[in-house]
Amino acid sequence: MVQRVAARPGPSAARPAATAKSPAALVRGASASVQQALASTLGMEGERMSKVDTAWLRMDSPSNLMMIVGVWILRPGLTPDALKARVRERLLPYPRFVQIAREDAAGAHWSKDADFQIDRHIVTHKLKRRPGQTEQDALQDRVGDLAMQALDPEHPLWRFELIERYDGGSALIARIHHCIADGIALISVMMSLVDGGGAPPERQRRKPAKIGLDGAEDWLADTLIRPFGDITAKALEAAGGGAAKSLSMLAAPQQSLSDTLGQAVDIARMGGQLASDLASLALMPDDSPTRLKGQPGRTKRVAWCEPIPLDEVKAIGKAMNCSVNDVLLGCVAGAIGAYLRGLGDDTSGKEIRAMVPINLRPMEDAWKLGNRFGLVPLVLPIGLDNPIERVFAVRARMNSLKGSLQPLLTFGLLSVAGLLIKPAQDAMLSLFGRKTTAVMTNVPGPATKLKVCGSTLEQTMFWVPQTGTVGLGVSILSYGGGVQFGVIADSRLCPDPQQIIDRFEPEFARLLTLTLMLPWGEAKG
Repeated sequence: MVQRVAARPGPSAARPAATAKSPAALVRGASASVQQALASTLGMEGERMSKVDTAWLRMDSPSNLMMIVGVWILRPGLTPDALKARVRERLLPYPRFVQIAREDAAGAHWSKDADFQIDRHIVTHKLKRRPGQTEQDALQDRVGDLAMQALDPEHPLWRFELIERYDGGSALIARIHHCIADGIALISVMMSLVDGGGAPPERQRRKPAKIGLDGAEDWLADTLIRPFGDITAKALEAAGGGAAKSLSMLAAPQQSLSDTLGQAVDIARMGGQLASDLASLALMPDDSPTRLKGQPGRTKRVAWCEPIPLDEVKAIGKAMNCSVNDVLLGCVAGAIGAYLRGLGDDTSGKEIRAMVPINLRPMEDAWKLGNRFGLVPLVLPIGLDNPIERVFAVRARMNSLKGSLQPLLTFGLLSVAGLLIKPAQDAMLSLFGRKTTAVMTNVPGPATKLKVCGSTLEQTMFWVPQTGTVGLGVSILSYGGGVQFGVIADSRLCPDPQQIIDRFEPEFARLLTLTLMLPWGEAKG
């Protein structure tokens, strides 16, 4: 390299090759201890954004915006002034809700919005109903529309829309960009808005040596993120197997997992587990072709069902020696399979893969913002028509994921993605689009109904974003003694997600009936 430069005639011969590097390359190539100083020198001021959060910030696409979208149904109605007062008191103390996310040469940073106005972030809307349309249909249409309306990048990336008159009360549609936090953290944050909630606990000051890290994130950085420090964008521009080969260093981590996982893991065993899980992740076959896969468009539709009694779900789980999660996921697989068969598709022997977020932070730190989760691929047996057989199949797949380190691998992948230029990040993350049909969340909420400014929170539902070419999002949320099932879908791939929703309760009823018919002790799988 030096010889080639020296051999060239003219003024450029005296110029070191390093001066040709872009600011981003300079910062990415520096050690962690000098990155902050370099960023300051290059004019990148503000609090640095973590690499995982940076990846989410840059992941927006015309087909999928990286927003977490939630709906609250409240009775009696909530006034805009009451909501604004509660948000000022409980939400704005979180700095991220008054900061702008700015991309820069080193990645991204947070800076305070000098022109923050709460009226920009809390607005009202009157639903427009078509002839014959129910209020819920109109609300679902509005949620679908907002899911594809980008947030203003010149201001903090969140917005609440209050429907003042909805079904005898109010509806609140919340949109928060994923770069601010993941679903677990945002549920904790949103719960601070309820009566009896509080402002965020005061954070401990970060240690100067831990730039960009705090608390529970340290062990993740030591075991996963720092080994990626020497990986360059060039080495990861190829998607799929090329990216997986570049991750092979994970098979020889320098430290073991510690108390964050609640166990001490032997280095050799963890190395073998990482190697095995890495191979499983890299060698996953592409997902079964169904009408739910393909290139998504630019519109979305949303649908959800009325709550199902949680006690009935628990009773089925106890009778079948399965978890509540197994029961619900079996019903989801049944509803999707029935939807496809209803359209004339042959689902025999077919399975689809859903990426399921797994929390990687201690629950006592759930209030902290940022993204600290991994993903595991869950195979849903949509081709099995027998609901009991389907639940047992889901249970077997869930059991096979226990002890897997795949969530850590996907966390590492997202961290690496935040180091790369966007085209390389897009190519790397396309792995998930090819191998996945849906993103699915299953979150247990409070067992009793909560109040917000004196109004009862009757129902709540939320969806995490789909990435790349994934066009289906599924949410299961237990709250107030019930379980709700919701779908957000790309209109090109699934024009009417209500048809999936309408099959969820019948699948649950079939499972309940068959479970009650089983002789005692025979539903053990």
